Amino acid sequence: MNAQLQPTGSAYFIAKETATPERHTLSVLVDNEPGVLARVIGLFSGRGYNIESLTVSETEHAAHLSRITIVTTGTPHVLDQIKNQLERIVPVHRVTDLTVAALDAGHGKPVERELAMVKVAGKGDSRVEALRLADAFRANVIDANVGHFIFEITGKPSKIDQFLAIMAPLGLVEVCRTGVAAMNRGAEAM
Repeated sequence: MNAQLQPTGSAYFIAKETATPERHTLSVLVDNEPGVLARVIGLFSGRGYNIESLTVSETEHAAHLSRITIVTTGTPHVLDQIKNQLERIVPVHRVTDLTVAALDAGHGKPVERELAMVKVAGKGDSRVEALRLADAFRANVIDANVGHFIFEITGKPSKIDQFLAIMAPLGLVEVCRTGVAAMNRGAEAM
């Protein structure tokens, strides 16, 4: 049998071929205890789902709750499977598909932000141009010497992608990104 036609063990293989993959942002409220993140990640890796971005932090100290924000891509069928399987994990309190919730509320998309630190090395004109462009993108200089800058930039992931593309020819050396943090608009909690 042709290797390309064999099942991969991934839910992507069994999904309808006509379904178009969509990018969704999931918010998962979990107990803040050892091993929870490993269980969530294990669910994704064990089934062949991809994680494009992952952030996690304690959000309610007194209640010992953490919020995991996951950006993933899949067909509607796969996204439903992911949500249902996440809800079955014992320390998971709630799973919210922020993308679907934003659409249902008429907001289009959830509010997404990311932070990146970007190191750019250069001298002369490229150094001046990097500073000028960083100012245009509202990036802050958090470290500098005669050979490099480290910029801090926050915004939508697309803004950061655009900033990186512009800095590449000017001496982009290194990038560190936090991953997406997201919330829906409105007065309600997730």
